[in-house]
Amino acid sequence: MTLAASSSAADPGLLAAQARHAAAKRRAALRRRILPLVGLLALLAIWAGLVHGLDVKPFVAPSPVVVVQTLIAKFGMLMSNLAWTATEALLGFLLGNLVAIIGATLFVHFKSLEETFFPIVVLINTIPVVAKAPILVLLLGNGIEPKIAVAALICFFPTLVNMVRGLEAVNPQALELMRVLSASRSEVFWKLRLQTALPYLFSALKISASTATIGAIVGEWVSTTNGIGALIVQAMYAFDSALLYATVLVGSGFAFCFFLAISAAERFVIRWHAPAAT
Repeated sequence: MTLAASSSAADPGLLAAQARHAAAKRRAALRRRILPLVGLLALLAIWAGLVHGLDVKPFVAPSPVVVVQTLIAKFGMLMSNLAWTATEALLGFLLGNLVAIIGATLFVHFKSLEETFFPIVVLINTIPVVAKAPILVLLLGNGIEPKIAVAALICFFPTLVNMVRGLEAVNPQALELMRVLSASRSEVFWKLRLQTALPYLFSALKISASTATIGAIVGEWVSTTNGIGALIVQAMYAFDSALLYATVLVGSGFAFCFFLAISAAERFVIRWHAPAAT
């Protein structure tokens, strides 16, 4: 038996404190699971109460029960359209973030590039996404390419900014130590800069997980008959509010699951400290 184990066994107060700490962690974890569910149920109750209490017309705002019935009745159609949107969002997410990571790496190592092109990146980012989509359709055609491009563009800027910030946030003493040890630029990047930048990167990726879906949907508004965005437009013009709400919920649900997947990957990859805030 080790010294620490024997001292713990001989100290009932320490064991009791450890038990209280473990119980407090379990209660906190339970609260994190229950409170969002309570909030969701409260929102649904308020929604149903307002619809019935104010006698809102069904084509304006359906009740949650009608939306759920529509989700069940048209589940196959919703999933087939979601498959298009999910593909576009995922490919745009990968493309936009990959280009942003490469761009941030070049900006950090070649300051003249950052000074030359960063203002242009900011200018492009100021163009509303609904204005970018028609331009990309004219350039890339009516296929899946403009939707992927819109999703990539909307992911690009947050990741670029956060990645540059993360790569530059290295500890000066650690950087000086690497130089003293004659580390190459690639060794400094992989062993120091990238490790420092990971929390910043995952913060941006969590933002991109939601915005990529938005970009794909906006791209579908312009030039396609498939996907969540096209289904939203069709339901709106048909005054099918139940289908409209159901479609919006399906798109939001996918974006939320995408966000949770990135958060899980963050917990798996970053184990040494809490992620930095954006």
